[in-house]
Amino acid sequence: MEYLHTMIRVSDIDASLKFYCDGLGLKNVRRYDNEEARFSLIFLASPDDLKRAGLTGAERPLPPGLPMIELTYNWDENGYNEGRNFGHLAYRVENVYEICQKLMDMGITISRPPRDGHMAFVRSPDNISIELLQKGDHLPPASPWKDMENNGSW
Repeated sequence: MEYLHTMIRVSDIDASLKFYCDGLGLKNVRRYDNEEARFSLIFLASPDDLKRAGLTGAERPLPPGLPMIELTYNWDENGYNEGRNFGHLAYRVENVYEICQKLMDMGITISRPPRDGHMAFVRSPDNISIELLQKGDHLPPASPWKDMENNGSW
């Protein structure tokens, strides 16, 4: 058995790509649009995972074992309910404070601020919980993060 990807359904492809690519820094490595069935599949991978595999993301077919997210956009869907049974996606990041600031500057709410310099949670435009974990040692607690309250659930 081999891991292929995690699929999440999205209701606004532009907002989702902005969040995952512009905000989190993932790379769009493959897209498939099916006009007849009216859906799009967009596969995203982290730059570090691509680098570790010696890839650029333009390779076809992509080799097995590359951790990816599949964004599924059903063109005629009117939105999805939150599914807490999904849990969350998790990414290790170079600087949890910097990525949280970047996401806040984009208007993204930080659900669980990185008060400990190690872990934060945010929500995608479709309310998918995303855990951000500091790479290496915890960063020293710093303002404004150390004093921020949780906002919602994660």
